[in-house]
Amino acid sequence: MKGDVQMFAPICLLLCWMLPVCSKKIRSIVSLPEADLGIEMSMVNDAVDDMYFGCNETMTKRIKDKYFEKENTGAFAKDWKRAEPCVNERLKQRIKGDEALTKDHIQAICVYISSSTKFNDVVRKGMSTYSTSFPYHSLHFWLTSAVQILRNTTCHTSYHRTKIELIGNVKQIIRFGSFASSSQKTTLHKFGKKTCFEIQTCQGAFLKHSSSLGKEEEEVLIPPYEKFKIIKKTRGLRSKVKGLKDCEVVYFLESVGIESNLNCNVASESYGSSTGGAK
Repeated sequence: MKGDVQMFAPICLLLCWMLPVCSKKIRSIVSLPEADLGIEMSMVNDAVDDMYFGCNETMTKRIKDKYFEKENTGAFAKDWKRAEPCVNERLKQRIKGDEALTKDHIQAICVYISSSTKFNDVVRKGMSTYSTSFPYHSLHFWLTSAVQILRNTTCHTSYHRTKIELIGNVKQIIRFGSFASSSQKTTLHKFGKKTCFEIQTCQGAFLKHSSSLGKEEEEVLIPPYEKFKIIKKTRGLRSKVKGLKDCEVVYFLESVGIESNLNCNVASESYGSSTGGAK
């Protein structure tokens, strides 16, 4: 399987790793319940995978001075404003571990939860427009920063269910290529049983009460730049994971580091012309 094959190659299927089921429920990684074609997993090399390593302060200023004002129009402006009640509620319920989150971080999480569909679609294939017409620099930066703040030194084990067939090989290295939603629970049957995952993520963050999900679905959000190795593939009935035995196929993913091809690419004029990827 070629590494440059897009994980979600058939554009005509409008496949998404994650789409909102509703504003207060975890998004399913994929959205087509009746797709007949299997989708090959890959490194999603066209993804916007900037992790802002080494340029966080510069990018913060650039967002404030340039990108947010430019992008805060139309549908995004409506989504940003609509997230205010969610933000106000979260600010009243600060808990240990999220003190460093700013209002912008929390608002980005709230916007993502309520309207991640188009955002993630653009993130997965937006590399070619990142330095020109990419419309989500503000949301991408604040969401990435929030995940990095909430992430701790402990890796998380999380799970994801889908309603379509995703195809991968043992020992293959893959990325989600977007902000991938997963859960600490195995039993969210409503999201499907065609393809399931047990994921060990070391870059993902447990959203706790920072999202509007509350405790029910225990969301772990995985950034686009984290790499995983498929270490095992089994039929659900043979799986030793309690809660996944109804799945047709279970993939076991192990975190194997990061790959950020666009690291600091637009943080400043100098970064935009000289900075390479981070691995």
